[in-house]
Order: sequence, then structure tokens, then C-alpha cells
Amino acid sequence: MPYQLAASAEMLYTNLPFVERVEKIHARGLGVEIWDWTSKDLHELAETGATFQSMTGYIEGDLLEEDGIERFLESARESIEASRIIDCARLNVHGTGLDSNGRAIRQRQSVTAAERVTARDTLSKLADLGAKFGATFMLENLNLLVDHPGTPFGRAEDTIELVSSIDNPHLQLNLDLYHAQIGEGNLVELIRQAFPWIGEIQVADVPGRLEPGTGEINYSRIALELTSLGFDRVVGLEGWASGKSGAALDAFVNVFRE
Repeated sequence: MPYQLAASAEMLYTNLPFVERVEKIHARGLGVEIWDWTSKDLHELAETGATFQSMTGYIEGDLLEEDGIERFLESARESIEASRIIDCARLNVHGTGLDSNGRAIRQRQSVTAAERVTARDTLSKLADLGAKFGATFMLENLNLLVDHPGTPFGRAEDTIELVSSIDNPHLQLNLDLYHAQIGEGNLVELIRQAFPWIGEIQVADVPGRLEPGTGEINYSRIALELTSLGFDRVVGLEGWASGKSGAALDAFVNVFRE
């Protein structure tokens, strides 16, 4: 297994203080992923000795609106500085800012050809920012049917189109298979198509966004495909536990370390 495993401290051990969640995941020999870094004591997290594989790479803003673009890039620069405190490898972004419930703040049901050019230009500037400061950003796909309605560039086909057209190693894909299964399916072929630009693959089962083995996705087949392709980056569990968090991690590790 050439790739590394990680898990979201936002969604596991939720009865514990956040730093203890990080310690629990780290104790399992897994990398740790976090969301909004502004609500965390990053120096305290750094003291855990955990390996942080990803965190949110912007505070607010979007890819399309003039004021949103300015704030998106500005807060991305702030996120780079924050990531250095915990030595976080990758910074995650979306097509627009999300509220506390994960809903798009500026919802759009469609985008024009001109807006696609604007989004590409914004992400190209983001990639240049990453290159300048030695950071890697990832654009994540989101499902529009259940969790994130109205998010522009949410579908995996959109994120692949944008990232591949820029083709800068400082802008990669966070290919979330939970979201992709809801919106698009055909996951093995999607991985093959996106493979050159993937920085991380995130997993959870459908329905429910729980650990592998609780739903309809054949994650054992996904694991075989990743091994066959020589995937050497990160597979992250970004899902809730159906029962105890330790058991959810067991199920995740058993699928991807067999």
C-alpha cells in the first residue's frame, strides 16, 4: 500500500475535546485532517505530534464575484501562514464559501462560459500563490443533491476540467468519492480520468456518509484500483461513525490496508 491513510478529526470522536480527537487518530498511526483552522488552537494541535494531511485553505470568498475573488485569495494567503504552524501538507478549497451547515453562501444553479473562464483565472492565481509560498491547494468536488445545493463547480467533472486545464502541481484535486457517488457514480472510471491531478481521495459510504462497509460503495474495489494505478498520496476518511469511532477507523483501515 503506497498511499497514506488519514481521518477527519471533525467527524470522529465528537464527544471529546478537539485536541483529544487529534490525539486519538494520531495514536492509530493515521494522518489527521481538519476543517476551519480559525476555530482551533493550532499551536496546541502542533504539540500533539500528529501529521496533518489537509485543512481548509480559505476563510471566505469565492471563484466568481469580484469582492469574493479578492477575499478568497487573501484568505488563502492567511491559510498558508496558518498551515505552517501545524506543517499541514495540503489546503482544501471549494467553488464558493460555505456556511456553518455546509451550504453555499452564494448559490448558483448554473454558470456561464465566461464565468468558467473567471473561475479558471482565480484558480490559476491560487496555484501561483501556492508556488510562490511552497503550498499545495486542492479543489474538492461536492454533491449538489444532498449536502451542498447551489455550489458552483461542485461536480467532479467540473473540478477535473478546471484543475486539468491549469495543470500546475500546486493545484490538485481532492476527489471525494462520497460526493461523487451521489452526484455522478462510475467511481473507478472517475479515478482513472482524474488520476494525474489527484492530491487526495476522500471516502465515506452512501447513504449516510458513514465509514466504508455501511452502504453501497465497493471500497475494496476502489482500494484495488488505487494499488493498480500506483496511487501514492492520501486516502482520507471524511465520514461519521455508525457506532464507535474506533470501530469506524477499524473498518476504514481494514479496507485500505488489506
